[in-house]
Amino acid sequence: MADAAMTHIRRAYERLLSGADLPAEAVRSVVRDSWLRSVARGIDPSAADPAPPARDLSADDFEAYRAAHPLTSMRPLVQSLMLDDIADAGVVVALTDHEGRLLWVEGDFSARDSAAAINFVEGAVWSEDTVGTNAPGLALAVDRGVQIRGPEHFASSVQEWNCAAAPVHDPLTGDLLGAIDVTGGSAAAAPFALAAVRSVVAAVERELGSRAVDLAAPAVPRTRGATISRLTVLGAPRWTAADGVTASLSPRHAEILLLLSSHPEGLNTDQLAMLLSDGDLGAVTVRAEISRLRRDLGDLIAARPYRLTVEVESDVDDVRRLLRGGSLVQAVATLGRGGLLAESNAPGVVELFEELREDLRSGILSAADPRALSAWTSSPHGRDDTAAWQRLAAVLPPGHPDRAIAVGRIRLLDRRFGIG
Repeated sequence: MADAAMTHIRRAYERLLSGADLPAEAVRSVVRDSWLRSVARGIDPSAADPAPPARDLSADDFEAYRAAHPLTSMRPLVQSLMLDDIADAGVVVALTDHEGRLLWVEGDFSARDSAAAINFVEGAVWSEDTVGTNAPGLALAVDRGVQIRGPEHFASSVQEWNCAAAPVHDPLTGDLLGAIDVTGGSAAAAPFALAAVRSVVAAVERELGSRAVDLAAPAVPRTRGATISRLTVLGAPRWTAADGVTASLSPRHAEILLLLSSHPEGLNTDQLAMLLSDGDLGAVTVRAEISRLRRDLGDLIAARPYRLTVEVESDVDDVRRLLRGGSLVQAVATLGRGGLLAESNAPGVVELFEELREDLRSGILSAADPRALSAWTSSPHGRDDTAAWQRLAAVLPPGHPDRAIAVGRIRLLDRRFGIG
């Protein structure tokens, strides 16, 4: 943030504390509204310890609480996606619960020691109600991603810090689970910081959705009274038999099972070969792969034509079911980066992927739901989708910070692709 902008915000902050009226244009509306709520709640902006230790849980109770919290199981994923890239950036990454309680604070020793000086530590509550304006608390209060820089914080002792945070929702119920936050120096003030947090949130929600679907799979209604096996291709390829036994799959075997599940009428050797490769994939090679599949997974493929002898559902079916049910945000999260679909060069799989993405995109554009459009444009599939950015800009109200981002992205895409 430029010095002039910081000075402007500090003057607005001093005006606020003096009791004078705060012009609407003094600071961003999301910050101004949060400041006013903080004043109305009687929060002391000069408190030396802005977030005193929570006293509603003992140390043992807190350990038990966070161990059972659904975001704790996502800690390794957050570590792998964020910590390697910020190890030397002087920032910490935090996971909170829905009330702003810090469940985990990750980072190098120096960054965590610095954060501890303002009591940004595990167990402390950094809700807007407690601390005033700060990124994790505000993200939970307004239920969207926010970035707070320096003097935009309400507590004066925190105004040397920057932070960016976004809320995490249960992908099945929509319940607010907590937030992911990055707090620190200049790295947390950079424009990409909030985008990075949102990307990690999308990955976490996708993983939560995948686990929930896996757990719920046995309860799916059975159309023929038979047990159902499960094929996973949007994550690490695997096969889960109806009895619960799971096996990892090679990409080729996952492609074959996906194509056969998509063609219940069956495929002959030549048809399957054409869908697997646009080169000269011989009949002998196809038969050999089918033989290996039978050896690894059992006699689940019949011949003449090749077809599955067991009922199968896949995570691709999950995306389609969510799309049909109007759960567009969860559909985007479940699709994720596309897994095998995005990586495969098999013509039949490429065609399935193109159809799935286009069906999802069309549903999102038609619904004109800001959350779904935001999820789509934040995903690898919609990042360069000018029409989706235009629709997002059209449905967001004037003055909404994400609308400005959408308008800027439209200009960028126009320049990038030589439009206008």
